[in-house]
Amino acid sequence: MLDFINYPVSAILWFWHEVFGFVLDPASGYAWALSVVFLVFTLRALLFKPFVHQVRSMKKMQEFAPQVRALQEKYGHDKQQLAQEMQKLQQEQGFNPISGCLPMLVQVPVFFGLFHVLNGFRPGAPSNFVFGPEDVASFVSADLFGAKLSNTISQAPEVLATFGTDRPSMLVVGVPLMVAAAIATHFTSRHSVQRQTPEAAANPQTEIMNRMVLWVFPMFAIIGGPFLPLAILLYWLANNFWTLGQQRIVYSRIDREEAVAAAAVVDGSTVTASTAEPAASAASTAESTEAAAPAAIEAKPAAAESDESATQDATEAPSPARPAADADQPGDASGVFEDRSRDSRPGESR
Repeated sequence: MLDFINYPVSAILWFWHEVFGFVLDPASGYAWALSVVFLVFTLRALLFKPFVHQVRSMKKMQEFAPQVRALQEKYGHDKQQLAQEMQKLQQEQGFNPISGCLPMLVQVPVFFGLFHVLNGFRPGAPSNFVFGPEDVASFVSADLFGAKLSNTISQAPEVLATFGTDRPSMLVVGVPLMVAAAIATHFTSRHSVQRQTPEAAANPQTEIMNRMVLWVFPMFAIIGGPFLPLAILLYWLANNFWTLGQQRIVYSRIDREEAVAAAAVVDGSTVTASTAEPAASAASTAESTEAAAPAAIEAKPAAAESDESATQDATEAPSPARPAADADQPGDASGVFEDRSRDSRPGESR
C-alpha cells in the first residue's frame, strides 16, 4: 500500500549506507546508525521550503486570528456563508491553513514508511525492498554497544537472544535515546510556542494545545520508546534535532526580514516628513504673500488719492514770486485789455 514511499525511503537509506560503508565497515552498527540519521537529514532538507512556507502561514494565521474570530461570531449561524467569508479572507491575505500543515502531513507517511522498512530487516529474509539478502543480514547483525538496531526493548528475552542481544544491552542504549528524544521534542515545541502572539497564547484552546505539545507529546518517546526499534528512536532523535536547528535558522531569517521592512517603513516616513517641511514653509510664505497683497492693493489707491490732493492744492495755491492772475492791477479795469505798445518807444511823446 505504501510501496510508493517504502521504495524511495529504502533507496535513500541504501545510498547513505553505501557512503558510510565505504568509510567504515559495512556491517558496523555505526555505519547503519549514521545511514538512518542522514536519511532523516535528506528527507528534511527536501522539505525545507515547505517548512518555511508553513512558518509564514502560521504567522499570518496568528496575525489574522482576531478577524477569523470576528467572522465566526458574525456568521456562526450560517456555515456556508462562514466558509465563503473565510475563503475570501484567506485569498485576500495570501495564506492557507492546509498548506501550512503540509510538511507535517508529509512526514507522517515517511515515518510509517521508515518503520516498515526497518521492520523488514529480519533474520533469513531474502530481501527488503531495494536491499538484497546480504544487506538484510548486515543490518540484522549490526549493533551499538551490544544493542541491535532492529530490535525493541519490549521484546521477549528469547526473541532478543535469537538476534544475539539481551534486554540489559537494549536498555543501556535505548533509555538514553528515549530520554534524549523526549527532551529534543520538548525544546522543539517550546521554541514554536514562544513564537506565538500574546493574543493567540491567551486563547484557552491554544493554551491547552500548548500544554499538550510541551509535555504530552514528549512523553510519547518515553511511553512508546520500548515498543520501537532502536533505529526508529535514532530517527526520532535526529528528526527533532534537525527541526530545532531549522527553526532557529528560519525564525532568525524571518525576524531579519521583518526588521528590514520595519526600518524601510520608518525611513520612508522620515523622508516624507522632511520633504513636507519645506513644502509647508513655502506654502506658509505664499499664504503670507497672498495676505499682504490685498493690503498693498488697498494702500495704493489711498496713496494715489493723497498725491492727487497734494498736486491739486499746489496748483490752486498762489505762487509767492508771481502775483495771482485774478488780482487787480492799479489802473486796470477788470475784464479790459489796454494797449501799451507805444509807451516803450523812445523819442515819442505821449
